[in-house]
Amino acid sequence: MENKKVLLGMSGGVDSSVAAVLLKNQGYEVIGITMKLFENEIEDEYCSLSSTLDAKKICDYLDIPHYTLNFKEEFRKHVIQNFICEYSNCRTPNPCIECNKYMKFGTMYKKAKELDCYYIATGHYAKTEYSKKYGRWVLKKSNAGKKDQSYVLWNISKDLLEHIIFPLADFENKEQIREIAKDKDLKVANKPDSEDICFIPDGNYKKFLENNSDLKPKIGNIVNLEGKILGKHTGLYNYTIGQRKGLGISNPVPLFVLGFNKEKNEVIVGEEKDLYKKEILVSDVNLLLVDKIDDFIEVEVKTRYSSKLAKAKIIECGENIKVIFNEPQRAITPGQSAVFYIDDIVLGGGKII
Repeated sequence: MENKKVLLGMSGGVDSSVAAVLLKNQGYEVIGITMKLFENEIEDEYCSLSSTLDAKKICDYLDIPHYTLNFKEEFRKHVIQNFICEYSNCRTPNPCIECNKYMKFGTMYKKAKELDCYYIATGHYAKTEYSKKYGRWVLKKSNAGKKDQSYVLWNISKDLLEHIIFPLADFENKEQIREIAKDKDLKVANKPDSEDICFIPDGNYKKFLENNSDLKPKIGNIVNLEGKILGKHTGLYNYTIGQRKGLGISNPVPLFVLGFNKEKNEVIVGEEKDLYKKEILVSDVNLLLVDKIDDFIEVEVKTRYSSKLAKAKIIECGENIKVIFNEPQRAITPGQSAVFYIDDIVLGGGKII
C-alpha cells in the first residue's frame, strides 16, 4: 500500500496553512511541524510564539497532528554561523539557501523518516515531478512567475526530489492562496508576508553582525582600481557590490563598489562599466538534472533571487563550474548563488566565487 504520510513544515503563515488544506484534500495523511530555529525578541511570522500557536490552531482546525521541535542549535551551526562567516570574508550570503539545504530539507526530512512519512512538504512556490525525458525526478519553476522560489532550492539533495511535495506549485499568485484561506475560514488568510531574513526581522543585518560576531566598525580606505585613496569606509561588511549611495566621496563620474581587499581593509570602487563581467566561477556545486558536465551545456542563469535570467554556457573547471555569459552581467556578487536552468527545470547551481 502506498505511503501517503507527509510531514509539512508550517510557519503559521498563509502559504503553509493552505498547503495543509490542499494536501488533506488530496488524500494525504498530514502531520504539521513547526521548527523553532532561533531566539527572537521581535514579533515575526516565522519563529514567534504567536506564529507557532497559529500553526497549531490551523492543525487543530484541520484535525491533523502538530509538533513543535527545537532545532536552534542546528540552525545556529548551519545558517547563522555561515551568514557571519560569509560577511567576515567579504561575501554576501543568502541564508534561505542554507536553511533549505540543512533545515527544511535536511533536519526536517530526518524527522519525517522517524515519523514514517514518505514525503515532506513546504509552502514554497516550486515544483517537483518525474521527467521521462531525463529519466529522473526534477525540480522545476512553479507557475507563480516572480514569486517562484526554485532559485533558493538548488542546493537540496537530488535524492530527495521524489520525496518532496510543493502543494502551491500550480498557483499563479498569492491572491489565489489567500482566497482559498478565506474560503476555508483560516484565521491567517490576511496575515502579511515576511520579506526580511527570518532571524533579522528588523532588517538591520549590520547591527546583527556587530551584536553576534567579531565584526565591528573598522575604518579603512576607499580606493579606485589604480589604488588611489578617494575616501574612508566604516567597515567592509557595511558595503555591497554595486552600491553607489553612502560612499561619502565626490567624483565627476558616479562610482560604485566593485569589490574588497580584506587584507588591506579596502573598499574598491570604479565606474559602472567596471561592474560588468562576462565570466564567473562557482563553487559548492550541486547538479540536480545531470551527474556531470561532459563538455559544456547551454543554460539560463540567475545570479540573484530577483535577477533576470541570462543566457550562458557552463563548463566544469575542476570541482568548480565556469559560467560564460552571452552578454556581460552587472554587479555579480560573491557569496550569492548562480542557479542554472534549462527551460523551466533547475539543472543545478553553485556559490559565486
